[in-house]
Amino acid sequence: MMDNRYPIGEFHLPKKINKNDIELWISEIEEAPKKLNEAVRGLTKEQLESSYRQGGWRLYQVVHHLADAHMNGYIRIKTGLTENQSTIKTYNQESWAELEDNNLSIQVSLNLFSSVHKRLTFLLKSLNEDELKRTINHPESGLLTIEKLIAIYAWHGRHHIAHITSLRKQKGW
Repeated sequence: MMDNRYPIGEFHLPKKINKNDIELWISEIEEAPKKLNEAVRGLTKEQLESSYRQGGWRLYQVVHHLADAHMNGYIRIKTGLTENQSTIKTYNQESWAELEDNNLSIQVSLNLFSSVHKRLTFLLKSLNEDELKRTINHPESGLLTIEKLIAIYAWHGRHHIAHITSLRKQKGW
């Protein structure tokens, strides 16, 4: 039986990251806005109020979360490229999901997600091998390379989009 928390499986990083991995992850990041738009296309307000699993976020919260998280990811990557092993700021994503701006139309976050990904993809495609090895210090995860951040955000987008598409399939929407 599939674990609704991880419809595409938990995040796993290859032992050795190669150029093909990075190119694949960047292409997944580039395609994520289109896939997110397709995932929510035609959903009603009532359907967007549905949770993808017991105790999970509502679908509209998932959309807003993706915009929030990937804005933070973009800033983390830029920090890693411009500062030496800077310790990044974490945030309480559960509390962010409850803030008033999550009551805006999901279109606001779909647009934001698309814009962030356009800039992020452009930036990522320009990086050389040395830049991909630069690091940030995450207070909970330790040192993370830019290439690992690319892998994380590619997976993260697929992960949450799958929450939406899995529920749609399950409900026959």
